[in-house]
Parts: sequence; C-alpha cells; structure tokens
Amino acid sequence: MKPVFTGRATGPLGAVIALGTTQTIAWASSYYLPAILAVPIARDLDLAPTYVFGALSAALVLSGLLGPRVGHAIDRFGGRSLLAISNAVFASGLLLLSAAHGLTVLIAAWMMLGIGMGMGLYEAAFATLARIHGTGARKSITGITLIAGFASTLGWPLTTWLDAEYGWRVACQIWAAVHICFALPLNLSLPRATPLEQDSRSASGASQFAERRNETFAMGVLAYMFAAASFVSSGVSAILPSMLVAFGATPAQALLAGTLVGPAQVGARLIEAGWLGRFHPLLSARLAALMNPIGVVALIAGGSLFAPVYAILYGAGNGIITIARGTLPLVLFGPLGFGKRVGMISLPSRLTGAAAPLTLGLMVEHIGSAALWISALASVSAFFALMLLRTDRARPPQASSRIEGG
Repeated sequence: MKPVFTGRATGPLGAVIALGTTQTIAWASSYYLPAILAVPIARDLDLAPTYVFGALSAALVLSGLLGPRVGHAIDRFGGRSLLAISNAVFASGLLLLSAAHGLTVLIAAWMMLGIGMGMGLYEAAFATLARIHGTGARKSITGITLIAGFASTLGWPLTTWLDAEYGWRVACQIWAAVHICFALPLNLSLPRATPLEQDSRSASGASQFAERRNETFAMGVLAYMFAAASFVSSGVSAILPSMLVAFGATPAQALLAGTLVGPAQVGARLIEAGWLGRFHPLLSARLAALMNPIGVVALIAGGSLFAPVYAILYGAGNGIITIARGTLPLVLFGPLGFGKRVGMISLPSRLTGAAAPLTLGLMVEHIGSAALWISALASVSAFFALMLLRTDRARPPQASSRIEGG
C-alpha cells in the first residue's frame, strides 16, 4: 500500500496540521487503544483485562525512560526523521499485537508500542517544534494539542466500529496501515531544522554555576508539578464515573459529566491559544493546577448536581497543563537542549501516570469519595510548586533555529 501523502508541510500552519494529525493517530492507536480493545483482547487470549492495562502501564514506564535519550537525539538532529521512525515502530507493535495468542507476545507487543510512544508522542512533537521554530514555538505547541485533543473522540468510535465489524486483530492491523500510509509521510513532510545558534554571551564561572543551580531547581519543580498533574489526570480519567458515583452521583449523571471532559479540554486550549497566550505560561499553569481542587470543592458544596461542573473544571485544567508541558520548559530554559530537558522533566510524570489508575482505583474501593480529595491535594501541591518559580525567569530569544527545505 503506497503512502497517500507526499507533499511538504510548509510554514508554521502546515507543520501544526501535520503534527496535530500524526499525534492524533499516535495517541488513538496506543494510549487510548486498551479502553476499547482490552476486553476483547483479554477474552480472546483467555486473560483478565488487567493484564492488558498492566502491559500499557509497563509501556508508559518504558516510554518515560526513553524520553531523555529521544529528546537529546531531537536536539542534535531534529525530529523529522525520528518521528517518521516512530510510525514504523508503532506499526510493528500493532502488527505484533494483532498476532498475539498468549501473554508473552502481548507483553512484547506493548513493549514495542512503548518504544513508539517514547519516540512519537507529545514530548517528541514539542521538541521537534522547538527545533523548527525556536522560542516562537508556543503557538504551534498549542495548535497541535488542539488537534490531537480529539484523539479519543475520533479514535474510540473508530476502534469500536473496527472491532465490531472485523475483530480486534484487524483493528490493530488497520491502525498499523494508517501509521504507514498517513502518519509516516506527514511526519516526513516536516521541514528539516538546522543547528541552533549558540548563545554568544560570556559569563563568569560564578554566574554560570548560579545559572546551572537555578536551572536544576526549576527543572526539579517542573518535574514534581507535572508528576502530580499526571497522577491526577491519568487516575481521574480512568475512574471518573465510579469516583463521581462514590460522591453520590447517579450513573447517568456520572456518564454525562464524563462526556464534558473532552470539550472542556479543547475549550481551555482555545482560551490558551487566544487570551491566555498573551501572558507568561506560568500564569496559565497555575490557574490550571487550581481547576481540579475548585471542582472538588464545588462538588462537595453542591452535591451530585455539580458533577458536570467538576468535569468541566477538571477537563479545562488538564487541557492547559498538557500545553504547559511544552511551553513552560521552552520559555524558562530556551530551545537549546529543549528535547533532553523535556524528556528528563517528563520521566516522573510517566511513572506516576502509569501507577495512578490502579492507585486511585484502590483508593475509591477502600475509602470512597476521599480519593477525590487526595487528587485535589495533589493538584494543590502542584500549584504551590509552581509558585516557587518566577515569571522573570523567561529566557530572552538568544537562540533560534533556521529551517532548511520547504
């Protein structure tokens, strides 16, 4: 089957559309896949669905461990070729998954998908944009999250239909074909980035040491903040309906609330792309960190009728924090070494995100609605961590990238 796209993603808009589309495909065919296929896969392989979700968790851990190396590679060579390779890795993992008849191949397939996730999800896309656009990548980062925010909205119905019509094995094979025929040529259409210009300013040994110390501190703060946010987003997203029922909502109210999370994420990203985009991204991140706790307070004060309010606030905060994963490191540290920094900062969040669904699920089972309070405390701790950073830490645009090709 021949690729269906052979053009070039010229200009910032073209790169955003290309990366937004490939990110939608990558998320829909990996992270969001078990939500639909875990049960049929487990049934066919005579396993409990827990094994499938456990394999996904292991894949997330592997992808996090690969993050710093992948980011460093993008810093050196750009992300165009690496993102294209990730599509081949995704396709290989999906084809291997479609051939699984036991636990061993199932785990091997998800390890392959974990490598693809480490090479081809948001962090790699953000680093690629930083290499193409330098300090001007903030709007482009927001743009791809706007498009890829529909990954579950588009991916879940498509995967459900493929499974119902052809079975889960064919569904995996079709997603593999989509990677090769659509995502791979789109990633290859991205412009090549030339080496970043180094900062020519000189500094004394003492000031260099102070700068490195401040940078290490800021990276530690961001790593903690994103780890806490990932624990909340991954955990709450996985068990939101049961958590709301534990708060007294009916199953119908909980389901309605769950459907509002996606639109709230996209709506918040539109606000970030417009009004909030005029301010330092620290302001957006701080406001986003408070959304979940405010929603919990509203739920406690208003009862189950406020379940939709909680879902909207939670979704809005989650949507903006996704953008902050790229924009905060870019503004605070600049584009030089951006990929490696983002990989290091994101590693703890991959670990907490992998552990969160099981951890919060057990909390709901044993302590009920108090689990939501724990998620609120995690968000509050992320807010106070961000208060340790200053908006005047933004790097001046001393480094930029040039684009070669069109």
